[in-house]
Amino acid sequence: MKREIKTNILVVNPQPWQDYVLLDSGNGQKLERLGDHLLIRPEAEAIWKPALNMKEWQKAEAVFQPAPEENGGHWQFRKPIPKEWQLQYTDLRCVIRLSNSRHVGIFPEQAPQWDFIRNCAFQQPGAKILNLFGYTGLATLAAAAGGAQVTHVDASRKAIGWARENQELSGLLSKPIRWIVDDALKFVQREARRGSKYDGIILDPPKFGRGPKGEVWEFYALLPVLLEVCHQVLSPDPMFLLITAYAVKASSLTLGTALSSLMKDLPGITRNGELVLMDSSANRPVSTSVFALWAHPKQDLGVFSA
Repeated sequence: MKREIKTNILVVNPQPWQDYVLLDSGNGQKLERLGDHLLIRPEAEAIWKPALNMKEWQKAEAVFQPAPEENGGHWQFRKPIPKEWQLQYTDLRCVIRLSNSRHVGIFPEQAPQWDFIRNCAFQQPGAKILNLFGYTGLATLAAAAGGAQVTHVDASRKAIGWARENQELSGLLSKPIRWIVDDALKFVQREARRGSKYDGIILDPPKFGRGPKGEVWEFYALLPVLLEVCHQVLSPDPMFLLITAYAVKASSLTLGTALSSLMKDLPGITRNGELVLMDSSANRPVSTSVFALWAHPKQDLGVFSA
């Protein structure tokens, strides 16, 4: 069957939205406005100098101080600030929460993906979508808002609880969403044995992680296995398969080649590239992650069509 494979790198950034702005970047940090609050978080990609002066950076209410280990650290508060507040994207709402992590519950650069997923769901009402490593659920909520039946899987019970809060805030409690606390690979393997099928699959795997029963996830060792099982649970005429990866050395070309090889039995379009945020101070792209997308030719690729 004929397939289209593009090997050039797409740079995809979200359109400006009211509740989130990357104000500036540099010196290994980013200055962000999330709702009414200014935060400074680490950003290894920002190896240049900030465009704004230090007076602007000093307005930040909280700064995340990373620890020597990869995932450790703490927030340093410069002034009183709520430990949580709400953020809105279109008609979706989420809780922003400051904990012992640099992550606050949302990845704003994924907004173009949410739009794509929602549009796919809208074009095929009742489609079944599987979201693996679903975190706090913005992709899940976008799919549900578009009319899909969604299965959301994450190894963290805390993340699932957070996602369900976001579902309620977004007014989507009546939508068909299955919330599953499980190891992603084990869950999909069971679904394959059951003969379950999905019209779209979203994967946002970490570099390293642990399942609820101590299962070890390692990106390079297990992603090929997971992709093969995902292929088994795709419906005969699927809409899409989308992978996003953070903090890994893999090129988006690697992910794109893996997807095009995996889906060689179906007509489709493969795209790969980087998700970026543009800082408003100097219009500089800050690369946050790599992605690869396989989509059925009938799907509107939107910003992924370039």
